[in-house]
Amino acid sequence: QVQLVESGGGLVQPGGSLRLSCAHSGIGFSIENMGWYRQAPEKERELVAAINRGGSTTYLDSVKGRFTISRDNSLNTMYLQMNSLKPEDTAVYYCTLYGWDSIHNILRRYWGQGTQVTVSS
Repeated sequence: QVQLVESGGGLVQPGGSLRLSCAHSGIGFSIENMGWYRQAPEKERELVAAINRGGSTTYLDSVKGRFTISRDNSLNTMYLQMNSLKPEDTAVYYCTLYGWDSIHNILRRYWGQGTQVTVSS
């Protein structure tokens, strides 16, 4: 079955850095899009960064210049490098991807379980 496993979260002081990883397995079709969402307590889940099959990226305005999304296809892993972290970045971060099921001609979406990022002094 498809699995997405996040890692790299933790506690960091403001101005610090973390790198989140999302390893995926069991996907038998092409990956169309990959991305990171986050959800803070009592807030709606929001898209942080995304990357499509062609390598084009998009970012939440508040993280532009600080966060970088990337992928390593050989390792079946995507990353979110987070620099200059701020307290408002505190949230649970989730990885997600869309796979194209060519058998049924549909997109399928998968989610990881999330990893906690806490930015506090």
